[in-house]
Amino acid sequence: MGKISQGVLGGFSGKVGNVVGGSWKGIDYMRVKPASVANPRTQGQVDQRSKFSVVLNFLQPLSEFLRVGFKLYAKKMSQFNSAMSYNLNHAVTGAYPDFTIDYPHALVSHGQLNGAIGTGVSSTNPAVVDFTWADNSGPGRSKAKTTDKAMLLVYNASKGIAIYNLEGASRDTEEQSLEVPTDFSGDEVEVFMAFISEDGSQVSDSVYVGSVAVA
Repeated sequence: MGKISQGVLGGFSGKVGNVVGGSWKGIDYMRVKPASVANPRTQGQVDQRSKFSVVLNFLQPLSEFLRVGFKLYAKKMSQFNSAMSYNLNHAVTGAYPDFTIDYPHALVSHGQLNGAIGTGVSSTNPAVVDFTWADNSGPGRSKAKTTDKAMLLVYNASKGIAIYNLEGASRDTEEQSLEVPTDFSGDEVEVFMAFISEDGSQVSDSVYVGSVAVA
């Protein structure tokens, strides 16, 4: 039941029908409760929640990497939420209930620096993943510099673990190895890389290097 104070023109507290009254910092207010949704679990809502869960499971182990990779792309939201938004819109494939991450279209870094080209990945030594790339710095290559540092990421979906190096070898080195836990051996992992400028002010879009079975 609602209660009117100070006569019919005074404050109103409580609820009458779908109208709710109250006071905040001495200011009386009234608001209309929103109408209830007849079917809060439409197929569209179920699909979106399922996609959200898939992307969340993918990105949570990468949170520290995303703080750097999405630091320039995030606008009025956290780096993690920015990465969630991008990958929800671009990196989910399949149909409910079998949504999966479309790794070639996923981004774990987003920026204007020149990205990696000529990338490759292999694993011949136990618990080691080897990255290779081509040096695309030099005249006419816009922002790419030999001193840019590689950002390397190995994601083990089956274990929900990501191993990464946020300041790896320079762009002109063209190769680097990343050690992973010994229990990764035999697992298929997803591999990404990007570049960050020497002063940390610029990052590139990430590149999906591919998947590889860890030796």
